[in-house]
Amino acid sequence: MSENGHIHNCVIIGSGPAGYTAAVYAARANLNPIMYTGKDPGGQLMITTDVENYPGYPKGVRGPEMMDDFREQAERFGTKVNYDFISKVDFNGPVHKLWTEGGEEIKAHTVVISTGASAKWLGIPSEQKFMNQGVSACAVCDGFFYKGLNVAVVGGGDTAAEEALYLSKLCPEVHLLVRRDEMRASKIMQARVEKAENIIIHWHTETKEIIGDESGVTGVRVFNNQTQEEKDLDVKGFFVAIGHTPNTEIFKDWLDMDEAGYLVTTPGRSTTNRPGVFASGDAQDKIYRQAVTAAGTGCMAALDAERYLTDKEII
Repeated sequence: MSENGHIHNCVIIGSGPAGYTAAVYAARANLNPIMYTGKDPGGQLMITTDVENYPGYPKGVRGPEMMDDFREQAERFGTKVNYDFISKVDFNGPVHKLWTEGGEEIKAHTVVISTGASAKWLGIPSEQKFMNQGVSACAVCDGFFYKGLNVAVVGGGDTAAEEALYLSKLCPEVHLLVRRDEMRASKIMQARVEKAENIIIHWHTETKEIIGDESGVTGVRVFNNQTQEEKDLDVKGFFVAIGHTPNTEIFKDWLDMDEAGYLVTTPGRSTTNRPGVFASGDAQDKIYRQAVTAAGTGCMAALDAERYLTDKEII
C-alpha cells in the first residue's frame, strides 16, 4: 500500500466502540477506511462480562460478543481491519504518516484516533483473579449488579467520590478506602460523600487482599498504613477508582492534551489542533467513559473526516 505511495482517505487508530463506529460511518461514506486495532482489539469492553446499558441489547450482551458485532458491521461495509499496533506518527503536513510496530509506513489524508484509556489498577494478584467476578473499575457500568449488596471503593479523588455516591443509591453500605488522612476530591464532592449516611470512610487504609471463592468476591482484607492493623470487610463488590490513563503517548509531540494526557478537541466537535486529525472515545473523554458516548464521538469523528475530505476536494 504505502510502498507504492498510496494515500488512504481515512485511517482509524484503535478499536472499541469509538473506532468501530467511526469505521461504519466512514465506510458507508465510501472513504474506504483502514483500521489498526492496536494491542487490545475491542478495548476495555473485552474485559467486561455483561453490558446491559447499551441500547439495542434488551437482554444484555457480553463485552467481547458486542465488540464482535461492531467489528462485523464495520467489515460488512468495507472497513479493512488490521491487528497491528501504530507505534509512531508524523502529523506535520497535509498528508499524515503513521508507522506500525513492524516499521510499515502508512499515509493518510485523515486520521481518527480512538485509542481509548486504560484503568489504573492496584496491582495485587487477587485483583486480576476476581476481575468481572466482583472486581470492577466502573460503578456506572457494573453497579446495578450489586444492588442490595455491600461494596468497597478504592480511591480518594473525584472519581472515587463519584463512584461511591453512585453506589450509595444502590447499596446498603459503601466502604470508601482512602490511603491518606484526607481526600484529593474537590470540596463539594467531599461534602457530598460525608453527608451520605451509608458511605463509610476508612482513612489511612490500603487493600491487602481481595477475598473470594468460585462465586466471586466475598470480602476484602485491608490494613491501616499507620498502625498496620488488619481487618476484613464483608463486601460483594470491589471498585477500583484510582483513575485512568489515556492511551495517547505517541501523540504527545503532535496534539494538544490536558495535564492528564487526554486529547483536546474543539468543543462539540472531534477536531484536534492538527487539520485532518480527529479524536474520539476515551482518548479525549475523561468525564463519561461509556460505550454509548464513545460510539457517538466515533460517529462525529467520521463525519468530520468526511467533511474535511470534501472541503479539500480530496473526495
